[in-house]
Amino acid sequence: MSDKAIFLDRDNTLVEDPGYISDPDQLKLLDGVAEALVELKALGYKLIVVTNQSAVARGIITEEVLAEIHERLRQLLIEKNAFLDGIYYCPHHPEGVVAKYRKESKYRKPSPGMLLEAADDMDIDLGQSWCIGNSRSDVEAGLRAGCKTVLIDTPSSHKESSSSMSPASATPDYKAVNIKEAVNIIKKYMRSAADDRSKTQTAAKTQTVSVRQTAEEVSATAEPSRPAKQPESEHKRQEQPQEQQTPTATTDELLGDILAQIKSMQRTEMFHEFSIMRLMAGVVQVLVLFFLLVTVWFLMSPERQDNQVFVALGFAIVLQLMALTFYIMHGRK
Repeated sequence: MSDKAIFLDRDNTLVEDPGYISDPDQLKLLDGVAEALVELKALGYKLIVVTNQSAVARGIITEEVLAEIHERLRQLLIEKNAFLDGIYYCPHHPEGVVAKYRKESKYRKPSPGMLLEAADDMDIDLGQSWCIGNSRSDVEAGLRAGCKTVLIDTPSSHKESSSSMSPASATPDYKAVNIKEAVNIIKKYMRSAADDRSKTQTAAKTQTVSVRQTAEEVSATAEPSRPAKQPESEHKRQEQPQEQQTPTATTDELLGDILAQIKSMQRTEMFHEFSIMRLMAGVVQVLVLFFLLVTVWFLMSPERQDNQVFVALGFAIVLQLMALTFYIMHGRK
């Protein structure tokens, strides 16, 4: 996934511009620049300086001195926890006094060459990137590269000749009084874009729900036509008993096996239920009946003796209690 970047002009955007900076000691950061760059980095942007340096073509400084100036710029920012991802410069100018650099260049702003090269080197999505500068050439370079633009609206930005470029093509997307306001503009834009995405997602969800509801309504409307298919389903249900009424040899064998298994289980359970306690309970129960019959016989005897009746009845009661005890012990086995 491509990164996004902030392309920054150098003079009067990041540092004070006394004219042509020819010594590293002349560098002085503008107020709030380091803090603004820290915020932009926190927003996920790469920070890239793109600057026209015609002082090289004019013979004021060499590229070696320019490298020292840019190293000093990095150090000043690092001291305040701000870091640049790259510095691109164009040393050419068509009116330069140094022959080597006296020419037109696709890298000199307002041409977008430096931005395009940086995007290619660092895999940057220019459509998500911004160009911030204090001149119309910065704005036009950003627009031609496909970036959104912020013009730092200082007096120097009004000094450029309108004949050197088309004002219509260099109209910035936004204007700010300094880089701190530019950061606020970018943050506001990001919030607005996030809100738009949220609204789009909500609208898409609403549309999806609406489509589903419509589909359900259409389905519900179409349901009454289903009874016309019932004769076919009834015909299918009627055919199933006919298939079940013609058992095969395999089915007979299966049923025979099941019946044999059930009989075997019944025999097994029958023998499992036998126990000594149950047998003894049965024998004692017979004795109980015997002594009850004896008691009745003593009661009906003409020569009845009460003590014989009570003895026989007592034996019957005791034996009955024994039978109950045996049954209970069998149940707990």
